[in-house]
Amino acid sequence: MSSSEPKLGAAEQAAAGDTSAVQKPGEPSGQAAENGTPGSPATNAESARTSELWDSADEFCMPVRLQRQMAPQPPPDEEMNVPVLVIEPRTAWYFLDIREIWRYRELLYFLTWRDVKVRYKQTFLGVLWAILQPLATMAVFAFFLGRVAGVTSGDVPYPLYVFAGMLTWTFFSTSLSSASQSIVGNQNLVTKVYFPRLIIPMSSIGVAFVDFACALGVLVLFMIYYGIFPGWTFWLAPLSLVFLSVAALGMGTLLAALNVAYRDFRYVVPFMIQFWMFATPTIYMQAEGLVGSRTALLLPLNPAYGLILNFRAGLLDMPPDYYALTVSAAVGVALVFLGVIWFRHVERDFADVI
Repeated sequence: MSSSEPKLGAAEQAAAGDTSAVQKPGEPSGQAAENGTPGSPATNAESARTSELWDSADEFCMPVRLQRQMAPQPPPDEEMNVPVLVIEPRTAWYFLDIREIWRYRELLYFLTWRDVKVRYKQTFLGVLWAILQPLATMAVFAFFLGRVAGVTSGDVPYPLYVFAGMLTWTFFSTSLSSASQSIVGNQNLVTKVYFPRLIIPMSSIGVAFVDFACALGVLVLFMIYYGIFPGWTFWLAPLSLVFLSVAALGMGTLLAALNVAYRDFRYVVPFMIQFWMFATPTIYMQAEGLVGSRTALLLPLNPAYGLILNFRAGLLDMPPDYYALTVSAAVGVALVFLGVIWFRHVERDFADVI
């Protein structure tokens, strides 16, 4: 070693793992050991005890040093396959992140299933309540409007006509009512965990769809009983149901966001749904021949009107109304854009004001 290189001290040599150059406590120095100068008996005994302690510590530290030397070294940075998450600020107005919703699809399923179980938990009739509601309304309309008022429904029996309309209306109204209260009803979840808040009103639509599927079986039984089967326009039924779900999601998310900030909507929504049902005459009567041409052009601006009309036309082999379908579907798409954009704009404040 050249004289220009710095010499390591004892502590630095011990930290580097080289214990050969470290003088143990109680041992004579290297020069004394070379000269062979013996110590006193007391000093020799103390040195022996200290050497035993040092050897014990050496045996204890040796596995640690070996483990550090034998541990696998991490690969270079360029070889490490680590996922990178880039967080970027978003504008205040944006529509929907489909990829984020897809990542949380399991949460959507579990929230829907949870709400279904909670709805019918400790009930005697269970899912039969999803059938009794449109069935009871159909009985009232069939008696008072069909027999007393003499309202006709063309070639389709009036009870079947009304039940098909009430089935889809119940799905739409239940979706609106549940979605409007969904954020407030899940405030503990909203304030503690991050996830796309839009999943909550979407799960409410899923619960209403489960009820709809249960009651749809009764409609099929009515169709078999009356001997009426779908025709070539059957494709209108699922298409109308999809757009009806879109319209319910748009209006439901808008009401959910408004209900967080203004709790008055808790009382507005039931009245609005009741008024909306009577403003959709296609549920309980054929309004096409009872109104003027101008009114007939305006009725499809109510998304429930054209979609319910064509859903029933597809199932019961009735004449479809493509104008009403197109206008009502366009209004439903506009509603989902308006509702979701407003919902995403104000959802950042939900945890503070809920």
